[in-house]
Amino acid sequence: MNVSQFHEQLRRELLRRIQRGTLSGTLLARQTGLNPAHISNFLHGKRRLSLTALDQILTALDLKIENLLPHARSRDSSSAPDRIPLVAQSIAIHEEKIRSSSILELIQLPSGLLHHLTARRTPDRRTWDRFVAIRVDYSQAEPMMPAIHPHSILVLDRHYTSLTPYRPPLPNIYAIQAASKILVRYASLQNNSILLRPHKLEHPMQLIELQPKQLPSSFIIGRVCASLSEL
Repeated sequence: MNVSQFHEQLRRELLRRIQRGTLSGTLLARQTGLNPAHISNFLHGKRRLSLTALDQILTALDLKIENLLPHARSRDSSSAPDRIPLVAQSIAIHEEKIRSSSILELIQLPSGLLHHLTARRTPDRRTWDRFVAIRVDYSQAEPMMPAIHPHSILVLDRHYTSLTPYRPPLPNIYAIQAASKILVRYASLQNNSILLRPHKLEHPMQLIELQPKQLPSSFIIGRVCASLSEL
């Protein structure tokens, strides 16, 4: 890919983000310190950017050159790696793109373990990094024992935000956002609420009431697709 092609790939990526509503020319100008007219001319294909301006945009959007290469763009964003970033739970909830500074360590999975998994995502999750891993403490895991063990590392598929069972009649296990913390539970839709069910019957079921026009997917961080625990 030559310089002209790189500029065009970047321009298309910026326009895609603007169309999705996650970016605007004004916001990009604030983030980079570039002149709004300069950015507008670039977006409309009227001029190129200097190397300094290119670097400012890549840094502001946390983009790398390899993200814009043709072979990288042709890959499905849901493609599954074998090394999954272990992150803090707050990062799994809120961070669309996992920054290198947010990674606690990389978890090596058996080759191909996640490659066959089907995604059921809402449109707003299309650009999210798909797989992340979190560690759950005793209080989070105990209601789901023996399906989930305390201090396990759970691999979450953040492109599965549907309450449809993945392998019916078996229920899915989800990481659910409840206030500022994560609950690990079975989940299903009951009237206008999400019913959260533990594995152990001595623990109570919980309801998350949905507001008008609120979707269940807004509470689903991801489906638990793998669990790693020490014996």
